Amino acid sequence: MADTGTDKLPSGLIFRDYEAADYAAVADLWEKTGLGGPIRGDDRKAIERTIRLGGKLLVAVLPDQRLIGSSWMTSDGRRIHLHHIAVQPEWQRRGIGRRLTELSILFAREAGMQIKLEVHRSNKGAVKLYKELGFSYLGDYDVYIMREPGL
Repeated sequence: MADTGTDKLPSGLIFRDYEAADYAAVADLWEKTGLGGPIRGDDRKAIERTIRLGGKLLVAVLPDQRLIGSSWMTSDGRRIHLHHIAVQPEWQRRGIGRRLTELSILFAREAGMQIKLEVHRSNKGAVKLYKELGFSYLGDYDVYIMREPGL
């Protein structure tokens, strides 16, 4: 069998839906990996709101209940937006991010929606993974954000 990257998954690793009790571990994961935090509006309320609106947050949990990975998906009703595929640094390169991404693609497929993500071009490993899984570059779009919209 070809090495898909998931052949290295830690024994007993569980992928499951986020639970409210996971919040502190998720916030810690996002902080350690530089993916989230208060400046980005990634708090408990935002997570729970996006789940109510058709999104999903998957987590990867070791048998001892340590949360070591996440994939946060939000929905705008026509696309699933993939955010914060994160793996604790000491657990990276073992297929966890790949499996989280595969499960996210499955969620989008089952919802009958396209799936879209943003990745920094300097994150070569993530870009390679996303291309291997079938994502393609959207084009020469610049991405803009207003973190605190005011009138």
